[in-house]
Amino acid sequence: MTRKLLDDCFLHDKDRLTHEQAIDLLRSRIAPISGHEKVTLKDAVGRALATPITAENPIPGHDNAAVDGYVFAHEDYDIDKGSRFEVSGRAAAGHPLKSPPPTGTAVRIFTGAVVPPELDTIVMQEDIELADDGAKNASIIVPPGLKQGANRRRAGEDVQKGEKIFHQGHRIRPQDLAAAASAGNGEVNCFERLKVAIFSTGDEIIRPGSPIGLGQVYDANAPMLEGLIATTGAECIDLGIIPDNAEIVEKTLRDAAAKYDVIITSGGASRGEEDYVVSTLDKIGKRHMWQIAVKPGRPMSMGQIEDTIFIGLPGNPVAVFVCFLLYAYPILCRLGGMQWLEPRRFKVPAAFNVPKKKTGRREFWRGYTKLNAGELYAHKFERDGSGLITSLREANGLIEVAEDVSEIGQGDLIDFIPFSEFGIS
Repeated sequence: MTRKLLDDCFLHDKDRLTHEQAIDLLRSRIAPISGHEKVTLKDAVGRALATPITAENPIPGHDNAAVDGYVFAHEDYDIDKGSRFEVSGRAAAGHPLKSPPPTGTAVRIFTGAVVPPELDTIVMQEDIELADDGAKNASIIVPPGLKQGANRRRAGEDVQKGEKIFHQGHRIRPQDLAAAASAGNGEVNCFERLKVAIFSTGDEIIRPGSPIGLGQVYDANAPMLEGLIATTGAECIDLGIIPDNAEIVEKTLRDAAAKYDVIITSGGASRGEEDYVVSTLDKIGKRHMWQIAVKPGRPMSMGQIEDTIFIGLPGNPVAVFVCFLLYAYPILCRLGGMQWLEPRRFKVPAAFNVPKKKTGRREFWRGYTKLNAGELYAHKFERDGSGLITSLREANGLIEVAEDVSEIGQGDLIDFIPFSEFGIS
């Protein structure tokens, strides 16, 4: 790993941050910390490129046929009346013509085959007539109207030699493997996968599969965080549930900071008497309570233990989910080598009314889109509680409502952020 973390990257001088101020601060302070490694193409999907990929040769590398047919020189062709050509050779993919064809003749050619440099125009085999005139070699009749260069793919038509195919920080998608392979790359240089440790806190938390007692709660956050972290390309290490014990919390944080790049906790991030995560972070590292004017969410703990980043998320699943997408997701992606990822907003008419909204804070409602009479509308999940996991299950995106909006009427255009903007299909 290459650690180049600002000494106090989460420090700010405001009592309360707006969402935009928080994003601007993170964008300016967070930089990649991962080292580089070579990986095969089959292992590269979801990884961030550490070095650009440039085409060493044109793609395709030669003029080739786009169809099965016959290739001839357009200067020997009568575009108004059509022409007759004797067939003097054959070119197939991987088997180019070995010698120049005689002037005024055509060559049988198949899709992908090299176009002889003396010839430039291809007629599809369905469009010709075979001439039965007793000639020694087969002849074809090409109909009129064929433009010069028809059905020919030019060398470099897709990518020119020296052209940059991908920039540093590009996150590799399945279709990008085709582009990298077409440029001759069997391996690509990627940032190493970020190592992110997670643990839950609280004596009342138990893992699913165990019998539940009065006052206990199944840990819904850990499996959700594992899935969310996977969308960033990082490796997630689950450290389990940490009890409300100051000594155990301190040992866990110290050990994790020595091994991992990022620590993410859920719950135990407030200043309550039994919440030891914050006090321990103050003791062994640096901590800043991020008061962000958003809903859902409460103050987040952001800090570091030496050069390991710490993100303390709320305890309620909905707040964990939304705060992760808004802040932890772009942080992890950028630390892992990607460019800063800003989700796109799509303007969609509202299929609901909210007659009164508190101003001064940005709200992110769970919602879903649905077609009505051919037009896409955004629907809001009716209940807003931070513990209502059903709202996450039924949603396919977030409805973003700005700080100055006090009401929304049916049909008003609103900002909708699909979960696909965060790598969630």
